[in-house]
Amino acid sequence: MVICAQSVHGIFMSSRSTTNYADLVNPHIGGIGHLLQATKPVVMRPHSMAVIFPIYTPGVVDNYLAETVHGFPINMSSFMVDARSTESDAIRGSACIDHDCEDIKCYRAELLLEDSDILVEYTAGERSVYYRVTFPAGTWNTFKFNGLVSQGGRGGARAGSAYGMRLDITDGRVLCGNTKQYAKVNGYFHVELSEAAASVAQDDAGALFTYAPSAQARVLEIKAGMSYISADQAAENMRSEIGALSFDQAVEAAKQAWNEALGLIEVEGGTEDERIAFYTALYRVYGRMQNITEYGRYFGYDKKVHEDDTDFYINDGIWDTYRTAHPLQLILQEGRQMDIINSYLRIYETIGWLPSFPHLAGNSNGMIGKHATAMIVDAWRKGYKGFDIELAYEAMLKNADLATKITRTEGTISAFDLCYFEKGFFPALPEGQAETVVSHPFERRQSVATTLETCYDDWCLAQIAKELGMDEDYERLIQRGENYRNVYNTQTGFMAPKYANGAWVENFNPKLSGGQGGRAYFAECNSWTYTWHVQHRIDGLIELMGGKDIFCERLDQLFREQYEVSKYKFLSQFPDSTGLVGQFCMGNEPSFHIPFLYNYGGQPWKTQRRVRELMRLWFPNNPFGICGDEDGGAMSGWFAFAAMGFYPTCPGKPVYDIGSPIFDKIKIHMENGKTFTIIANNQNAKHKYIQSAKLNGEEYNSPWLDHTDLAGGGTLELTMGKRPNKSWGVQF
Repeated sequence: MVICAQSVHGIFMSSRSTTNYADLVNPHIGGIGHLLQATKPVVMRPHSMAVIFPIYTPGVVDNYLAETVHGFPINMSSFMVDARSTESDAIRGSACIDHDCEDIKCYRAELLLEDSDILVEYTAGERSVYYRVTFPAGTWNTFKFNGLVSQGGRGGARAGSAYGMRLDITDGRVLCGNTKQYAKVNGYFHVELSEAAASVAQDDAGALFTYAPSAQARVLEIKAGMSYISADQAAENMRSEIGALSFDQAVEAAKQAWNEALGLIEVEGGTEDERIAFYTALYRVYGRMQNITEYGRYFGYDKKVHEDDTDFYINDGIWDTYRTAHPLQLILQEGRQMDIINSYLRIYETIGWLPSFPHLAGNSNGMIGKHATAMIVDAWRKGYKGFDIELAYEAMLKNADLATKITRTEGTISAFDLCYFEKGFFPALPEGQAETVVSHPFERRQSVATTLETCYDDWCLAQIAKELGMDEDYERLIQRGENYRNVYNTQTGFMAPKYANGAWVENFNPKLSGGQGGRAYFAECNSWTYTWHVQHRIDGLIELMGGKDIFCERLDQLFREQYEVSKYKFLSQFPDSTGLVGQFCMGNEPSFHIPFLYNYGGQPWKTQRRVRELMRLWFPNNPFGICGDEDGGAMSGWFAFAAMGFYPTCPGKPVYDIGSPIFDKIKIHMENGKTFTIIANNQNAKHKYIQSAKLNGEEYNSPWLDHTDLAGGGTLELTMGKRPNKSWGVQF
């Protein structure tokens, strides 16, 4: 039986230290993107439906560099406040901010709007938001409610009137209604102001509440509930969560929720910056997926309201998160992860496919692969059984055998897919030839990457087929799991594209071929990255390369190899390949497992060196501290694992690769009541190499850790040193 995560957290917190983990989170880490998307300084609860961040000037890519705020979100709507000298002064729709005059935590924030000298503070419940606005004395004050989608996607805020809004106002202080997003989903709201306005003006775009001057500073509190079910449910959500609380009490409740979640991992040692980076990484991992259940009910993919005791989660990008975020959440909160898997299965029962990017308005196949399979198989093989495996197998098999693998496409198999089934690879086109199967304006077929990622999914599914006694399925799937061999060119030593007739594409350059993002053949990276994308059969890849020594030499060269063209030209072609060390790109998910591959080549000390270097270079405690797109906690999940000293190289295998922890002691508390402790004696920036190890007091000479050892509790004790012990962890 899976124990409720909330009750377990309470038990743990009563016996653990009272460290204020929430104040170790710096939401501005990653606020300046290295090339692409920056993070937002989000205030929320772990996995909550309610999310708050300032609505910066539309079009500003790097949120930390935004100097202007245009409003604050309430579900799909927003508001802005202003203070004026006279009633007739023009109302400003934005305000300048100064990061030196703000204080943003994961559980509360305060911003000074410099143009009007207004202080805005806010915190979040699960399905509610609470603002406290302090206006300067002697000014006319306005609260402008807008039917706006709160900073939707990359395009910034958009006028809600174009999507339809209903707004009812009573007593000059209560607002309720809904905004419709993308003409598909209603975002309901119920807002209560602590003071009735002197006047209210309403139009199709929202409403303006005006307050006459006061001799004292006016404090306006704004309590709002959000819902995807109804305005009445939004009101109930607000009243149940924050209705009886003061602002300070709501802040304390949010802080406690974060301390419980973050405190599932306790670290000692390391530098202050490393501890801040670590707990900020955990905060980002807890941001997804989001629980949209509203006290036993949820709005489903069939656009109907359902009743269920199991929480329903949305907002994921499984291509990114299966690698780190889901495996970490599985360790920390198995009950929630079971609910997440059951949410995927409910979506399958509704739309007929396991989703890849399940969001509020529906599923999208934003990237290649069907990696819900990897997430589900990973949980099952690690011993977590809180879902219907027969239904899961049906869904995974349908995705494997019947769903097209064309990127950004939903539906059944095509001739493109049949080539994989019949010949063991997805076919490429000649360099520069117009795409014929992908309808998206800038995507292409990504033939090599799709082959590699699909054969990994097939291998994962084969493990369940074997366990369920589906022998014919197992033989077929495990054979397809070997399809990586079909795109490995032994003459060049790289994964390379083939035409449908089996001939290699001519003049293929493993560094630069494939066009923008390498998408003709790969997914956002080049062959220097994707040649290592055989997580499930690293031994087979070693064989193809000619043995462990050559394998490790190739890894060494990956970290040395330069660009062939100027760096700016290389990055203009591969903007996702940030965080470069040679051709290794820390900033994108297909690279995540690569530094740990030295363990398989018999040189684990090089894994220890590389992961320390990558953490130091690319995950500092400042706005540049995430070197690629965060992608739903995936990037931060890598750092959290690496900082603790182990990593899930192949989700679907109940094994972790040991690296080099940056803390003296790490305690991981799990829902089964067990605690796994990692001790790194004598570790510091220079002492990064493992000299010896003990697992539960016994000598341990393996660079891998079984999940059963972790989940069963116990202690892994490492002795660290300045120079490598090249005999430790070497497997023959």
